[in-house]
This record gives sequence, C-alpha cells and structure tokens, in this order.
Amino acid sequence: MSASGGGKAVVAALAANLAIAGAKLVGFFVTRSSSMLAEAIHSLADSGNQVLLLVGGRRARREADERHPFGYGRERYVYAFIVSIVLFSVGGLFALYEAWHKVQQPEPITDWQWVPVTVLVVALVLEGLSFRTAIRETRPLKGGQSWAAFIRHAKSPELPVVLLEDLAALIGLVLALLGVSLTLLTDDPVWDGIGTLCIGLLLGAVAVVLAVEMKGLLIGESASRDSVEAIRTALVDGSTVLRVIHLKTLHLGPEELLVAAKVAVAPSLGLPEVARAIDAAEARVRAVEPLARQLYLEPDLDRGAS
Repeated sequence: MSASGGGKAVVAALAANLAIAGAKLVGFFVTRSSSMLAEAIHSLADSGNQVLLLVGGRRARREADERHPFGYGRERYVYAFIVSIVLFSVGGLFALYEAWHKVQQPEPITDWQWVPVTVLVVALVLEGLSFRTAIRETRPLKGGQSWAAFIRHAKSPELPVVLLEDLAALIGLVLALLGVSLTLLTDDPVWDGIGTLCIGLLLGAVAVVLAVEMKGLLIGESASRDSVEAIRTALVDGSTVLRVIHLKTLHLGPEELLVAAKVAVAPSLGLPEVARAIDAAEARVRAVEPLARQLYLEPDLDRGAS
C-alpha cells in the first residue's frame, strides 16, 4: 500500500484500536457495563478491519498474470467492502443485541465505578490521535473538496474507511461516556443500555455508507470529471488528432486507470504518421494523468464532421 493509500493512517488506527480494545475489555470485566462491552467489540472489529485493509493493500500489489491481465488493484475495494460488512455485523448488530439485553435486564454499575469513565477518557485521547493522523494523511489529497465530497469521490478506499471508522469511534466513545455517566449519576442502568443502542445505530449507519461507496468502486468507476476533461484535451493536438469521437475510463485500482478512446485523425495521414500520432497522443495523456497506465486508442476518420 502506497503512502497515498493511507498506510500510515491504517497502522496508526490499528495500534490505537488494539490498545483501546484491551482497556475497554478490562473496564467491562470489572464493571459489567454494556456500553463498555459494545465499545470493546467495536474496537476489536475496527482492529480486524485495519488488518483486512493492510492485507488487501498487500494482495493488490501482485503482478498481472494470464488470468488477471489488468492486475489485482481492485482487490483493495473487495477488502474494503468486507470491512463494511464486518463493521455492521460484528460491531453494529452486537451492540444492538447488547442494548436490548441491557434494557430488558438492567444491571447497575456497583463496583469500580471510576474505571469505565477513566477508560473511556483515555480511549478518547488515543482515538483522537489516530483520527488526527488520518486527517493529516488526507488533507494533501482532499484539495478543495469538502470532507463529505472526498469520502464520496475518493478512489483509494483506505483513507475514507479509516476516517469514518475513527469518527464513528469518537462519537461512540462520547455516547458510551454519556451512558455510563448518566447510569452512575442516576443509578439507573437503562441509560447504559440506551448508550449502547445509540452506538449500534451509529455503527450500522457508517457501515451502510461504506458499503454503498465500496460497491460503486467494485462495480467500476470512471476517472474524475476533471481527469476525463484533461485526458480529452490531451488527446487532441489539432493537426494529426482532430477530435475525440468517444472516450471511456475505468479505475482498475486506486492508482491505475484504463483509458479507451476512438479518435479522429487527419485523413491525409499515412499509416506511419497515424502510428506516430497515436504514440504522441498516448504520451500527452500520460503527462497529464500519470494513473493512465493502460491506454487503448483507436484511430478513425471523422465521419461525423460536417
């Protein structure tokens, strides 16, 4: 996984989540707080998710072969989609089940009452550091886009996944802290169950957003509008290549783009000149869009010209 793929952010999130999961499990065992257990499972699920992202990044670097002539770049999307399923099934559904159980059979927090609050505050600090790393990794790639637009249009799945996971973790920690604090203040354990319910709904919502975004990448998305226009402009030189008849692009992976186009060449060109014109057009495209590693240009006469 390249730096642009957010490898540093994934590793930072993995380290933070493993430490946080351990602390939350200790907090659960001494207090039996359902919010603590839901958050511990959430952190364990997030840790597994980061491992999946690292595995996906490693497998995506395999060289193209006869069965997969365009390589394995889109395998990163497969693993990111699995992450969304894990986040929903392991994190969200477990939290919803635990919330239902806690509301049906409330269990007050009677021993070690300071432990869950301390653990959650420490977890907030660690998760905040992980989130800051993800923000720093993302900022140079975001450009002038809003954060929502970046998550919607990013072709590299790791950073959007880590950003949403870390944001959900921070919000979940606040919800758990509120649930535990209200339980301790009112001596009513139902608040703990309500906090757990909110965590489950939050994780389910994030999982749905991730699944929708990753599904689009799995099906196959074109280059960005700006990239398509840059490619279209680069193909035409006005003397040998007169216009683009049609153009299609497809991301074979976050860092590899397939470009297929039919271009109208000047009718006076002989075969050698056409070949040189196509080579020159390919060079211009690669200059404006370095991700365009697979180019297929078909020369034709401009029969549609008036």
